[in-house]
Amino acid sequence: MTKTQKAEIIEVLSNEFKDAQSVIFCDYKGLSVSELEGLRKIAREKEAKVQVVKNTLATIALKNAELEGIELQDTNILVWGDDSVATSKVVSNFAKNNEKFVIKSAYIDREAADAAKVEAFAKLPGREELLGMLAATWMAPLTCIGFGLNALKEKKEQEAA
Repeated sequence: MTKTQKAEIIEVLSNEFKDAQSVIFCDYKGLSVSELEGLRKIAREKEAKVQVVKNTLATIALKNAELEGIELQDTNILVWGDDSVATSKVVSNFAKNNEKFVIKSAYIDREAADAAKVEAFAKLPGREELLGMLAATWMAPLTCIGFGLNALKEKKEQEAA
């Protein structure tokens, strides 16, 4: 890999990491190419990105994005995205189905975090679930008013008869 290619990778990753809400580091040693493609497909569906990057290049890109506090060692695959909960769910679910895939550490909301915090974020309800809960909460008073008005209508009809 030439210096120009390395510089391009660092620049792209630096920009990606500046915009990301979470960057998760995982060990992927022993996984097949098809299994990694499965991870990429799942991540794409959740608008997360996955890439294997040399530790030196990733460290420089993280430093450029002002993310510090985690030292990269051994083999790493990086998973990052704009939604911390969705990205955490991607890696957590993949790790449950593939024992060779291990969550090491992460930056969540620009703070260093361990694997336990990633797992905790994965257990939180996602954006769609929260929107559904909010809609149900907003609809509850309207539903009660509807039942009340219907009961009043039936009572008036019984009194008139």
